[in-house]
Amino acid sequence: MQTSISWESRLVLRAHEASGQASIPTDTTLDQNLLARAYAFCDGVTRQNSRTFTLASALLPGGKRRAVRALYAFCRTSDDLVDCREEKDPLRALNNWRMRSLSGTPDPDDLVATAWADARLSFGIPTRYAEQLLDGVGSDVNHCRYETFDELASYCYSVASTVGLMSMHIIGYRGPEAIPYAVKLGVALQLTNILRDVGEDWANGRLYLPQDEMRSFGLSESDLEAGQVTPQWRKFMRFQIERARRLYAEAWPGIAMLNRDGRFSIAAAADLYEAILDDIQVHDYDVFSRRAHLGALGKLRQLPPSGCAPRPWMKSPYGTTIDRRLIACLLHPL
Repeated sequence: MQTSISWESRLVLRAHEASGQASIPTDTTLDQNLLARAYAFCDGVTRQNSRTFTLASALLPGGKRRAVRALYAFCRTSDDLVDCREEKDPLRALNNWRMRSLSGTPDPDDLVATAWADARLSFGIPTRYAEQLLDGVGSDVNHCRYETFDELASYCYSVASTVGLMSMHIIGYRGPEAIPYAVKLGVALQLTNILRDVGEDWANGRLYLPQDEMRSFGLSESDLEAGQVTPQWRKFMRFQIERARRLYAEAWPGIAMLNRDGRFSIAAAADLYEAILDDIQVHDYDVFSRRAHLGALGKLRQLPPSGCAPRPWMKSPYGTTIDRRLIACLLHPL
């Protein structure tokens, strides 16, 4: 008799299998001036699209910071191809991008693909993780409902845990024992995005909430259409937020398995995202008429200390240099 395994075990197995596939080497040495332009472009993409990611990645040393932002630009470009309403055939566009972005000889005019190729080669990022992410992004074209949390977790792995696993290769990590923690953190981060964006996703014809759990709380899609915060909705959201918080807590020990110069950045990203859940709760679970967010002061308050100890983050041994970088990042118009 075949026994089922948990979603966590299944996704960790996928991650381990993908980790064995090496990155595709570039066939030629990329021009340094071209690389500088490519990485600068990716930096601009990151700043324009994500204040939180810009802030967290600002805490990394230079070489790792630019590689992580090349990773972000690769993910952003992939996602935009599927979300673009003007794109008549998003799957075809995504497949074309797959070939370009994972090529060992990127077109010099394609700055994101160029920076991403160099980052993959420099840090030995397994190509299979990037392929899994593209598969997950592509699923948004035709798959916009998830019956169970197990199904949703698989999607979260594809579009978020893979990003964490690729980031681990850039930051550096202790060994394979860190992989399960990265998988859980990715699922927690994506769940936070899903809960924050319920209203926006619904307007775009997508629903990422587990259908069976909605029914168990007495909710249907007509309730989302109405966009009202009801007692049933509050109970449902509390349940979802508690699960996300549990995943954050279970993922936290894995941050200590990262190289020391990257722990603060990942801890900051985790804390900043988890704080979005606080904002949702403070505003009575209303994710229909507003989008949960943190202001600059809220982000500063959420930042953890280096070494992943409890707050306050100001005890970071990095000192005033990193403090100035944080403040500049928060106050700079992004």
